[in-house]
Amino acid sequence: MGRIDKQLRSDLDAIRDAGLWRGLRQVESAQAARITIEGRDWINFSSNDYLGLASHPALGQAAREALEQFGTGSGASRLICGSTQTHHELEAALAQWQGTEAALVFSSGFAAAQGVLTSLLGQGDVVILDKKAHASMIDAAKLSGATLRVFRHNDLENLEKRLQWAAEQGGRVLLATESVFSMDGDCAPLAEMVELKERYGAWLMLDEAHAVGLHGPFGQGLAAADGLAGRIEIRMGTLGKAVGAAGGFICGSGSLIELLVNKARSFIFSTAPSPAVSAAARAGVELIQGAEGDSLRQQLWQRVEELRRGVESLGWRTPAGPSAILPLIVGEEAKALAMMGQLHEAGFFIPAIRYPTVARNEARLRVTTTTGHTGEDVAALLDAVATIR
Repeated sequence: MGRIDKQLRSDLDAIRDAGLWRGLRQVESAQAARITIEGRDWINFSSNDYLGLASHPALGQAAREALEQFGTGSGASRLICGSTQTHHELEAALAQWQGTEAALVFSSGFAAAQGVLTSLLGQGDVVILDKKAHASMIDAAKLSGATLRVFRHNDLENLEKRLQWAAEQGGRVLLATESVFSMDGDCAPLAEMVELKERYGAWLMLDEAHAVGLHGPFGQGLAAADGLAGRIEIRMGTLGKAVGAAGGFICGSGSLIELLVNKARSFIFSTAPSPAVSAAARAGVELIQGAEGDSLRQQLWQRVEELRRGVESLGWRTPAGPSAILPLIVGEEAKALAMMGQLHEAGFFIPAIRYPTVARNEARLRVTTTTGHTGEDVAALLDAVATIR
């Protein structure tokens, strides 16, 4: 063990020397706009709990009721005996919300992406990814055995060249992208992408992880906001961001979902999610579609606009299109860490995002806004950023 530990420590030293070392922080409070870490209170501008549902009473009540009826764990995979009433009710609610024939819940968004791409594609097929697509899609594409091609971020001309080439190969062609990109906060040109994938006979898999709950009628997502949902074969989302719970989901045709039940290894060989978590997610989905969901979205976009205007006045570039994600891109990893430290001293919790989450020398402070933030919080953050800059 001594030799192995020495090698591991050498690996860790290399990570530290590159300015890429990470460590876990123990949060001692509920997820909210204010959190407690190591006994200190912080204003939290790093959470994906955009609508503040992670600590909403309705979700807590749903989880408690499911806990009393079904216990803490599902006991087995869904195909053995772990497919509880809560899972089926959540999937029905998701399908209704997204206007699709069916839906399937996975333990995480990462597992959902892996399940889809490895089930639908294999040798002889082609998967085309945006250069800034999420790591779950990249890893899943490599696992599938399909030929992987990447196009420049949101570059339609480059995408068409990839689609032209792929159409000549003879197999299935699947285009995969995010609707709102998790690290840059910009949006995919969905209308043009849908036209291109239809022109060349490809399928489109759209990751709406950072759009569901926030965009479109009833928070259905960016595809619905653009009137394109019915022309997209595979729509993916997560339950741990705006929905306030945990897990991932796929929405689509009944045939797609039936195939995933029979082929998706990340679904078949995983113990089913906790019934309490699934019940909380269903409560979140229902809340998002109602009057309270509308009110929460209005609050969120007001804070987003205040932060966007303030950041632009300080000379920072902001993403094109509406997004609760606003990256302050500083470049070098060391500079991002220094800025993170200065913001920490001012009482703001905003971790530095570095390689491999983003490309080398594109390190940033990824600022996310939630309904829990006040106008005073935004003003205080802008003052701190102005002082640091």
